[in-house]
Amino acid sequence: MRADRVFAYGAAAGLIGDLLLGDPRRGHPVAAFGRAAGAVERVLWRDHRGWGTLHTAVCVGGAVGLGAMAENVVRPSRTASVVLTAAATWAVVGGTSLVREARVIGRALEAGDVEAARDRLPHLCGRDPQALDADGIARAVVESVAENTSDAVVGALVWGAVAGVPGLLGFRAVNTLDAMVGHKSVIYRRFGWASARLDDLAGWPGARLTAVLTALAGDSPRGAVRAWREDAPQHPSPNAGPVEASFAGALGVRLGGTLSYAGRVEHRPVLNQRGRAVATYDIERAVRLSRRVGLLALGAGVAARAFVKGRTA
Repeated sequence: MRADRVFAYGAAAGLIGDLLLGDPRRGHPVAAFGRAAGAVERVLWRDHRGWGTLHTAVCVGGAVGLGAMAENVVRPSRTASVVLTAAATWAVVGGTSLVREARVIGRALEAGDVEAARDRLPHLCGRDPQALDADGIARAVVESVAENTSDAVVGALVWGAVAGVPGLLGFRAVNTLDAMVGHKSVIYRRFGWASARLDDLAGWPGARLTAVLTALAGDSPRGAVRAWREDAPQHPSPNAGPVEASFAGALGVRLGGTLSYAGRVEHRPVLNQRGRAVATYDIERAVRLSRRVGLLALGAGVAARAFVKGRTA
């Protein structure tokens, strides 16, 4: 079976598995990687970029190498190759868990239970929930759905299309490391530098594809493109900017502005100035848009893989 068909069947099966099963409550492969990366960190941590770069190389290289070995072992069997790709896709994408958490918060807000929504928000993002009212929580959820559509779904599919199982595992390893050590705290400002930079590079193609697909799948393609062009360059993140701006334009809402993370306040640019304030019902609209973008990303990845295979055949 050609490699493009293995990816097409395996990735589709993996996404169906995620849709039906979501993330396991125990024993998730990404959690296992996180524990392993934490063990490596305890050995290698120094307040130095070089040691952080070594940590990143060991962890990401290990994930990519494991994927390459597994892919090589099953290559003689078409069925096993599809199963491996499906399992890897299911392990690294997180679309269903993202949707579930967003909807739990949305239902709490619809019921007027702001405290329940605040209690649940940390499951989705790192904002300080006590600093947010109902509208602020809704905005945080929409922004998290937008960003994680790229990080948890589209980016993984992009690298799966490019490099198969090693690409899937490598992307999730990079993304997980960034969440663990890629922030600018006193402990990780130097040690996490390489992980943060590598995450920016690995996330670049997925973020742009997410923005393009959001414009195609959203209610306002013109608004999505306009917000992406005008507002994304002002965002401090090179990848979250295009994604959040395109979601804002597609949904016709304003995102960005003042944010609070554990008492630390950030003043970010407003994305899609012409839009209205986010309302609770926009959470479900964002979830549906995220689902459509994920399906389009699968189609784009399969088409790109088939094109490359056809050119090299």
